[in-house]
Amino acid sequence: MKKKIALIAGGDSSEWKIALEGAALIEQVLDTDKYDVYKIVLHDGRWTYTAPDGATTELDRNDFTLTLGGRRIRLEYALILIHGTPGEDGRLQGYLDMMRIPYSSCGFVTSVITFDKAACKRALHGAGLNMAREILLDRHSQVDPDEAIGRLGLPLFVKPNASGSSFGVTKVKTREQLLPAVEAAFAESDHVLMEECIDGREISCGVMIAGGKEYLFPITELVCQSEFFDYKAKYQGFSKEITPADLDERTVKKVNAMTLATYKKLNCRGVVRIDFIVRDGEPYFIEVNTIPGMSAHSIIPQQAAAMGMSMSELFDLIIEETSQAQP
Repeated sequence: MKKKIALIAGGDSSEWKIALEGAALIEQVLDTDKYDVYKIVLHDGRWTYTAPDGATTELDRNDFTLTLGGRRIRLEYALILIHGTPGEDGRLQGYLDMMRIPYSSCGFVTSVITFDKAACKRALHGAGLNMAREILLDRHSQVDPDEAIGRLGLPLFVKPNASGSSFGVTKVKTREQLLPAVEAAFAESDHVLMEECIDGREISCGVMIAGGKEYLFPITELVCQSEFFDYKAKYQGFSKEITPADLDERTVKKVNAMTLATYKKLNCRGVVRIDFIVRDGEPYFIEVNTIPGMSAHSIIPQQAAAMGMSMSELFDLIIEETSQAQP
């Protein structure tokens, strides 16, 4: 019997439409001989399914069912494609755990930790990773630009501490830019991270453990026309992704070791993308993407293709590995 899958897409972050593009690709590649797929668009408090004839209905969140043509269908598994809240911050995972619905992403605790950039760095303390220095701010913090620059230097990054997007991230080059950058970051998150700028090559590595096998995807280098890998670079063609990256064997081994150590230390599940800056041959940890983009131009699909794995094969592995109900 085919597994009834809820492909949950959209969300409430600034990248919700990008998530819909990835969901459209996933719909195309999932094996219809194995799965009945129902795309549920979660946005503005609604969980909506649109039938092929255009009719819409709401998912019943009391029992995770859809009523179609008078027939009640209980969905058995959630394939999550939501960037930011509530897909990456643990909220959706917490609901699915209570409903005993298995899902494709990292669990509740891991999602909460990785979504909070400062908490993630603290959780990785002792894992042997190089990291940028930082200052964490809340809305009551008094920001002294001179003190911050004295500790972190210029340029420095100001970014929302808990956000699944690149909105609100600023590369600050002058003292005058600092306070406006902090204000912009607070528009996206209740806490803001000021972080030392590590100049180097920006790279990203996909990773997954499935069926007892470790999958380290080919490394991608992100060559940006903008200042860093921001929204324009990600989605509007202002970057070039090179897969596999032209890195020496020693650096590749370091990045792979750090990627796998991060995945295991944080107890990740499913496919995850981990970003680094390589400076003078040394990788510096940047962040974990627990629900990486899956549109045609996203990094994970490029890496999967480079390692000879189809997207259909990738999602078969993810679904099989994560189909047991969460604890």
